[in-house]
Amino acid sequence: MIAETEVTAELHARFGEAAFHEQSTVDRIPTLWVSRDTIREVVSYLKSEVDQPYAMLYDLTAIDERTRTHRDHQPDSDFTVVYHLLSFDRNEDIRLKVALHEPSLSLPSISDIWTSANWLEREVWDMFGITFDGHPHLRRILMPTTWKGHPLRKEHPARATEMGPFQLPDEKQDAEQEALHFRPEEWGMKTGGPDTDYMFLNLGPQHPGTHGVLRIMLQLDGEEIIDCVPDIGYHHRGAEKMGERQSWHTYIPYTDRIDYLGGVMNNLPYVMAVEKMAGIEVPERVEVIRIMMCELFRIASHLVWYGTFAQDVGIMSPVFYMFNDRERIFDIVKAICGGRMHPSWFRIGGVAADLPKGWDKMIMDFVQYFPKRLREWDKMVMKNRLFKARTVGIGEVSKDECVDWGATGPFLRAAGFQWDFRKRRPYSGYDRFEFEIPTAERGDSYDRAIVRVAEMFQSLRIVEQCVKNMPAGPYKSDHPLTTPPLKEKTMLHIETLIDHFLGVSWGPVIPPGECFVGIEATKGNNGYYLISDGSTISYRTRIRTPSFRHMQMLPLLSRGHTVADVIAIIGSIDFVLADIDR
Repeated sequence: MIAETEVTAELHARFGEAAFHEQSTVDRIPTLWVSRDTIREVVSYLKSEVDQPYAMLYDLTAIDERTRTHRDHQPDSDFTVVYHLLSFDRNEDIRLKVALHEPSLSLPSISDIWTSANWLEREVWDMFGITFDGHPHLRRILMPTTWKGHPLRKEHPARATEMGPFQLPDEKQDAEQEALHFRPEEWGMKTGGPDTDYMFLNLGPQHPGTHGVLRIMLQLDGEEIIDCVPDIGYHHRGAEKMGERQSWHTYIPYTDRIDYLGGVMNNLPYVMAVEKMAGIEVPERVEVIRIMMCELFRIASHLVWYGTFAQDVGIMSPVFYMFNDRERIFDIVKAICGGRMHPSWFRIGGVAADLPKGWDKMIMDFVQYFPKRLREWDKMVMKNRLFKARTVGIGEVSKDECVDWGATGPFLRAAGFQWDFRKRRPYSGYDRFEFEIPTAERGDSYDRAIVRVAEMFQSLRIVEQCVKNMPAGPYKSDHPLTTPPLKEKTMLHIETLIDHFLGVSWGPVIPPGECFVGIEATKGNNGYYLISDGSTISYRTRIRTPSFRHMQMLPLLSRGHTVADVIAIIGSIDFVLADIDR
């Protein structure tokens, strides 16, 4: 029997007991199965009518259930669409599921209820072939428009070796080139107004101001931006599909490549989700080590943003100074982890190795050195009148708009909403640390800079507390599913040697279940929704990234501004293309 929560009681009172089927999950998020006929009414009620509403559509994804074995006490379905809602007032989530059967794979769109649902529904259609009736522009978003099939269906190959050799005959190349042509009317854009003809400008995907392979089609009336269309997917590598072919252990390096500036912070939500499903509790020393390394990478990531943002608006020197200090952080990371940008150092149940001799002196030297540098750059950049002229009042967004679009992290806090998952939902022991949550008010490009600069000071505070209060103890759990397992006895007993070999090569067998864990990453909330079918690999790996939501907001931020302003807006968002495309 599943204990009834406050929100399930409210839903039962409003729609009746028979309208829902409750499911127990490892993460203990209330999970209710809803019929396709009532899903719009239910989510609308949760967003607008219930007390302490679920204001944010936190995620929307799907599951191909056709080859799944362990589905105890769940309704039968070929595909399942999953809605994850977040209530800030309650500090609670709810998960709604809708069962679909072939060939009737369609649902009503909720893009008129949450604006953020637009891209999310397009992604589900692109990856699974599930149609959303009433969607204003249902077309591929991550895959090319010429792609055949839906990659996250189980029958779609996961490796290039499962497909034929690549060929590019002239007719295919011509078709691909033709598919790249931008036709405004296909996107609901008009080619002219009452007194003018609009100009359409293609920005990217190779433009340095787009910070990667991103294409933006701008609709212009002179210099004024009427509308724009971000064209993403050029960096899509099938990271979620790879989760269905790698073992739980060998997938860890793939997580490093999502927000590739976030380093081990990418590992954290993934390993925490696996640990929760496996029932692994990590030692306190592991928690503090993880926090320390994550905060160092938060600073390193913010330094890349800070320098390139200043460069985008014409201040050329800071990027060289800031990258130099980023190298100082990488020297520390290399000494501790053995790698720099992508150390893949966190493990299921702990970290790869204990801290080396002299680690504390290296970090304290940086903690004492860095604040002076931040103050120097504050004068060089933040107080620079030209920088202010390019950013103040540019790309403003309100708190309510941020919530509607699914924005999190510094983006949300710059609009005046003091929400940080490290404080509101402390994980890995963050509740034992003293630090502040910086906010701003206007939500413009300058305020987003204010928040991130202030965050670096707070990360330094956390890192210093980690050094001064590092607990003694093991760097890895002794749980049997810890991967790789403890090695002390592997040369003494053949059984433990076999266990170690299998734990590394095949990986652990994680009990059936599903779990979501989200953290406050460098660019916002990053989370992993994992489903185990009682195997050595994940049945479904869903990666919730902040940059995907933030990039969708670019038209909202850009309308009424100029082309030059778009470059400043893009720089202020602080996105990573791999974090968008996965």
